Parts: sequence; C-alpha cells; structure tokens
Amino acid sequence: MSLDDAARRHPRTVVVTGGALGIGGGISRRFAADGDHVVLVDIDEGAAAATAADITAGGGRCTVLLGDITQNDTVARLAALVDDAHGHADVLINNVGDFRPAKSFFAKSPPQQWQRLHELNLWHVFAVTHALLPGMISVGSGSIVNVSTVEAFRGIPGNAVYSAYNAGVSAFTKSLAVELGPSGIRVNAIAPDLADTAQTPAELMLAGRDPALLHSWLPAGRFGRPEDFAGVVAFLTSPDAAFITGHTIPVDGGTLAASGWYGKASGRGWTNMPDQA
Repeated sequence: MSLDDAARRHPRTVVVTGGALGIGGGISRRFAADGDHVVLVDIDEGAAAATAADITAGGGRCTVLLGDITQNDTVARLAALVDDAHGHADVLINNVGDFRPAKSFFAKSPPQQWQRLHELNLWHVFAVTHALLPGMISVGSGSIVNVSTVEAFRGIPGNAVYSAYNAGVSAFTKSLAVELGPSGIRVNAIAPDLADTAQTPAELMLAGRDPALLHSWLPAGRFGRPEDFAGVVAFLTSPDAAFITGHTIPVDGGTLAASGWYGKASGRGWTNMPDQA
C-alpha cells in the first residue's frame, strides 16, 4: 500500500501479540507503515521500545503494552487499554508462539513442559481472542489472524506437543470463522516455516551447511524474512481478502509441499535437510 492509499484509508486499531521481534516485529512495522495504530504487546521491554521507536520515527503510531500475554493480568490490561483508548480492535494478530522448552522425545518430557507450551502456543490465543471479541461483535466487523506453523500439518520429531497445540490453533481458526461469519468477523491463520529471525536464525538452521545449496532443498531457494510473513497477514486483513475466512495459509517457501523429515543415516536423530539423510 502506498502512503497516499494509507492516508485515504480510515486507520485501524491493530493488536499484535509478541509484536517486537521477528515475525511479530515485521507485522507491527507493516501495519504501522500502512497507516494503522499498532498496539504492540511484548514481554521484552527493550525490544518493544526499539520497535516502537522505529515506527514513530517513520511517522507511524504505536502503543506498547509490556507483559507476558500468557498471564491473565496482561490479557486484562490489554482489553482495558483497547476499550479505553480505541473502543474496539479492528484487527487482532495472535502471533506469540514458541517450540521451547522442549525435550528430545515426548516420553522424556515432563507435564510442566506441556503446560508451558500450551500457554505459549494455544491458551493465549483463546484468552486474547475471547477478551477482544466483544468489541468486534459490537461493531459488526473485524479480522483475526492467528500464527500457527507448518509443523501443525506434518510430523516433527522431538516437538510432538508443540505440533499438537499449533494444530489446535488451525482447528480453532476454522471453527471460529464459522461461528463469527454472521457477525462480520473473519478468522484466518498463517503457517510459517524457516523464518530467519532471532528465535530461529539462518545460521542455526544451516548448522554449517553451504547456503548455496538452499535452492536444492527449498523451492523458494532462501529462508523467509519477517516482511514475507507480514505481507500475507496484511493481505488477509485487507478488503482484497474479504471472501477468505477459516483458512491457514502456509508461508513456507514451498517446504510443506516439497520436504519431510528423514532419519539420519548415522541413526542419531532426524533432519529435514536431505544431505543429512
């Protein structure tokens, strides 16, 4: 969207959880650049301040809410902030998620780990959506985008619980879209893979492999950048996507279509890079 288009469109209130770094940071910057007022929720004070400063330096608007979105108090403060300052959210991006903490195998994982993964990947999606939905319903419009993962659609060794909760995110997306359609609210999700961010840097994913070989493993020939994911989220919340609801869109450079997991020839672990099989 051009700056002129952004100026002509009525600015929206856009809530982005985990909106400071990585995919979330890219999403926050994209919506602010499009002329929307971003409510950035993050646990990292320094990162949130830096992203907000970038946004305001570029002429955008951003309000920061510090806190752990998996905690009831943070969800309540977010709902109060949106209600008091904006009346309702026009767009909600449930972006927070993490595969950590994780043990190598489910049989060795403690129940406390399942609980934390539940809070990080699924519970907060329910809680934040539930808290902000009344405002959307009251005005008869809104768009929600949840961030799932391609691992919700394929087996991933060593991360069975993480995969299951994200499959839940995509199932929740479908069912909620059916429920909220009559209220004028659309619900979609994206499923990222191979995002080059601070959480999953390219160097860690390459693990010493030659980057020139990426084209032989990945149809797109490169890792994803935050703006790749932000662009799809922006589309899903735009009028151009007015007839799209209930879907999870893979944003993965083709990995879901082209690759799987392989047992290493050494018998030690698994890989999704064929040169290790």
